[in-house]
Amino acid sequence: METGSIPIDDLSGGLDLYRTLESGQTYLWRREDGRMYGGEPNPVAWYCTVLNGTEPTFADVSDGGPAVIRARQRDGTLEWQSTDGVDGETAVRRLLRLDDDLESIAAGAPADPLLAEAYAAHDGMRLVEDPAFGTLISFICSAQMRVSRIHGMVKTLADEYGRPVSFDGERYRAFPTPEELAVATEAELRDLGLGYRAPYVARTAEMVASGEAHPADARELPYEEAREYLTRFVGVGEKVADCVLLFALDFDEAVPLDTWIRTAIEDHYPDCDRGSYADTSRAIRERFGDEHAGYAQTYVFHHLRTGE
Repeated sequence: METGSIPIDDLSGGLDLYRTLESGQTYLWRREDGRMYGGEPNPVAWYCTVLNGTEPTFADVSDGGPAVIRARQRDGTLEWQSTDGVDGETAVRRLLRLDDDLESIAAGAPADPLLAEAYAAHDGMRLVEDPAFGTLISFICSAQMRVSRIHGMVKTLADEYGRPVSFDGERYRAFPTPEELAVATEAELRDLGLGYRAPYVARTAEMVASGEAHPADARELPYEEAREYLTRFVGVGEKVADCVLLFALDFDEAVPLDTWIRTAIEDHYPDCDRGSYADTSRAIRERFGDEHAGYAQTYVFHHLRTGE
């Protein structure tokens, strides 16, 4: 086991691990007390995720096999553990975007009462950078679902199709690779509770496994072209594409127009409602400050969803 710790004071803008991992950005981490998306912060509990070894973004941190990454925040530090032979600190820094200058991002946000309120209320919440394929499948599953239900659905896919890996006396499951998930039939996925999303997940896994397309390929494209590229996957509209761009592919300008952001537009920024998704997206990105509009979106989303 590899271990280490990072002083929170060394991170610009600090870190709130609970809000970062339980703010609706990620469904690929689990809280080991079983209370993910269902309880209060627990400074003793570890969060864990498993890199399956095939994701291009994380190819440099492991030897190609499944790698367990664990993290918890306590006593002013971020403690981490990882599988032997894995560059755990690099993985944790990338997954939790610890090198982002969060202080400057918050200070540089446009002068706006709702943004100021959201940033002040959720200090230390960072964007994540999850593996692209798992993020794509997670948000295909997210339509008309509560965050806790989405998390449960993604965990079920990992438990059913992902590779097992032992770590610190415990047994974990990686989120399945495209090839592992592509063996699932639509009927099997429906039996696991995916409902109408089952054919979308099955076909998208087939597309990636066959080499027809990979969500990570969008990383090299200009933002709006990247969003259009991701809509080629079955079950992916513009909002889901924006989620993948923001939470897996480093497009910090992406603003997913979900229910909460549309509510914010209606109540606070009605002039940004331009009818179409693309035009409304451009308007709210400009209002939120283009370069880091996705950070603003995430803070507003969490602030409105939790009422905190």
